[in-house]
Amino acid sequence: MAGPGAGLRAVHMAFNWLTVLPLPQPRTAPDRAAGAGAIAAAPVVGLALGGAVAGLAAALVHTDLPAIAVGTLMVAALALTTRGMHLDGLADTVDGLGCYGSPKRAREVMRSGSVGPFGAAALTMILLVQVVLFAALATDHRWVAIAAAVTVSRCAVVAACRTGLQPIPGGFGALVVGTQRAAIVGWGLAALFAGLLVSDQWWRGPAAVALVAGWTWLITRHCARRFEGINGDVLGFVVETSCAAALLVLVA
Repeated sequence: MAGPGAGLRAVHMAFNWLTVLPLPQPRTAPDRAAGAGAIAAAPVVGLALGGAVAGLAAALVHTDLPAIAVGTLMVAALALTTRGMHLDGLADTVDGLGCYGSPKRAREVMRSGSVGPFGAAALTMILLVQVVLFAALATDHRWVAIAAAVTVSRCAVVAACRTGLQPIPGGFGALVVGTQRAAIVGWGLAALFAGLLVSDQWWRGPAAVALVAGWTWLITRHCARRFEGINGDVLGFVVETSCAAALLVLVA
């Protein structure tokens, strides 16, 4: 059984991979065991990021900035602290889904490094949704809901790496996809519990968690068929779209 040291190493790896924090690099090259631990700890990173952006919002609402500027700065802070990699994954995945051709051709489009029209449109829409809805939550002083939306989106990554899905060889996905089983249940229950705390309307939080869970399950199955596997770009796509989905329910 893994001890507390292994858990701390997993959290360290998760922050190392998923944020810009200047943490020491691991001494050895990560393998799938390390990847499994890091993905299982991804919701901890989400909680930290969500708490930080909620704190930023709490400070900004006491200024004369318009609500839309507050929302924009919240989204910008998340992008900066995560190197923008989830946004990059969103654009690459949508470009891959939008192209014609074989799964090999779709993967080539995803690896091209440029943003096509589908990816640009997806980035614009998702960022606009996030900016407006984060601004609405900040205006209403719903700090727990802000933190919950970010956290639940990182819980979605655990589900996107569940056993039964195959990774695309090479890259980040090969280290983490197909590694999660028990962690899905634990983090799913934690997300549901957190969801119950985010609103006076008891159903809103669980509905957000349910929507994210259903969306993650369906879209990763589709991506696995279309690309013949899951890679890191798909995981970034899941993070950004899940955050937007959670916000939609929490604000609606």
